Amino acid sequence: MFGVDIGKTIFHVVGLDAAHAPIQKATFRRETLLQFFERASPVLVGMEACPGSQWLARKLQAMGHTVRIVPAQFVKPFVKSNKNDIIDAEAIAEAVTRPTMRFVEIRTPEQIDLQALHRVRDRMIAHRTRLISQMRAFCLEYGIAIHQGAGKFKAEIPRVLADETNELTPSMRRILTEVHGEMMELEQRIATMNHEIEDIAARSDTARRLMTVPGIGPLASTALLAAAGSGHQFAKARDLAAWLGLVPREHSTGGKTKLLGISKRGNKYLRRMIVHGARSCVTHLDRSRDRLGPWLDGLESRMHKNKVTVALAAKIARIVWVILTKPGATYERRVPAFG
Repeated sequence: MFGVDIGKTIFHVVGLDAAHAPIQKATFRRETLLQFFERASPVLVGMEACPGSQWLARKLQAMGHTVRIVPAQFVKPFVKSNKNDIIDAEAIAEAVTRPTMRFVEIRTPEQIDLQALHRVRDRMIAHRTRLISQMRAFCLEYGIAIHQGAGKFKAEIPRVLADETNELTPSMRRILTEVHGEMMELEQRIATMNHEIEDIAARSDTARRLMTVPGIGPLASTALLAAAGSGHQFAKARDLAAWLGLVPREHSTGGKTKLLGISKRGNKYLRRMIVHGARSCVTHLDRSRDRLGPWLDGLESRMHKNKVTVALAAKIARIVWVILTKPGATYERRVPAFG
């Protein structure tokens, strides 16, 4: 088995024997690394999750090797004493052999492309929020208050710029006009990306089945496909919810169970989408026509609405796992039985 410490151009490799003792330590450039593994017999190769690990994993799999990608936080406990690249590679090789180790799924190029699309869109939305906040602050310096919310701001800012009776100076009016133009260009780019994501969701059978779940739309369904893939890396539905950080943290000892707030681990972007979808369901779901209705009513009778939202998000995650792992499965909106 081998542990590979990935760099931009230099790769450090440590080989272990059957007793997990180091027997080979080497340094390769990107081109010679692939040549080395082409000549090697099929073997277990471990590497740390980082940019470039997915590409290398696919290359090594095509050569017949078994590849495991380990999250960086799980490798750190195996680093002994001082730290350098060879020690890191040895720690990776040791970590990948542990029977209870958790691994990162090796993604397809299509998944990586889709995830990149979502990340670029998320960056654009964050930039749009910064532009709106900046323009709102500039307006406040001249006694012009604009309502909170992107929708209301976009509706009101043209009126503010066109109003010659307010206290905006010519220089500030010009600056705001330029920033507003930048925001509108960004809006067009975001809209284009939204259409592209919607087209991908419409063409994917799995995405269409995911969209039968309350709170899951084109954005969330494609983000789930990009991040979770087939879902078979999770042994049960709760594992997917835990991977999204939607289950309680635990700090138990001495036979005393202590559960804290949700762990908030994993993909923040995906968790945010699931929670926002759940919040929409809590507000707008027709509870008389969906079997989730009585369950939500029972939760709201004894806990805060925010806790109900997160609980629903965790349930949605479990439903998502069933749809991902069972071909043809969809969510059925059964009318709840009363009485």
